[in-house]
Order: sequence, then structure tokens, then C-alpha cells
Amino acid sequence: MTTPMGENALHELKAEVEAELAMAESSHPEEAAGVPVAEWLFDPADAQREEVGLRSLLGAVESLEADLRPGHGFADPSV
Repeated sequence: MTTPMGENALHELKAEVEAELAMAESSHPEEAAGVPVAEWLFDPADAQREEVGLRSLLGAVESLEADLRPGHGFADPSV
């Protein structure tokens, strides 16, 4: 049995989002609060927004993966 193309794309997307999330988590935006604004490498609020967005995207990908598992087919909107 072959894996549907969409499932491969979701797996790759999930891996990419997890890698981006790991980088966002390692940036430690909370530490920037003690540094003068002129020395910031990034805005801590932007870093937090990015992390929230990545977590939301990861949740959506995981939800789609669950829908693609055998026995969890997509609902028919015409019903």
C-alpha cells in the first residue's frame, strides 16, 4: 500500500513546523526584557507571536493527520 501524497506533505510540514518551533523556543524572548531596546536582536513580542502561530499550525497539521488515519475519513459535506 502506498502513502497518499497529501500524507507525505503533512508529515514534511509537521517536521518543518516542529523545527521552527524548536528554534523559536530556544530564542528565549523573556531574556530580552532585561536588555536595553537598542541591543535587542528581535522584538520579544514578535517572538512570542511567532511561537503561538507555530503552535497553532502544528495543532492544525496534527488534526489533519488524525483525519487521514484509516477509519477517520473526512466527513462528507453533502450529508
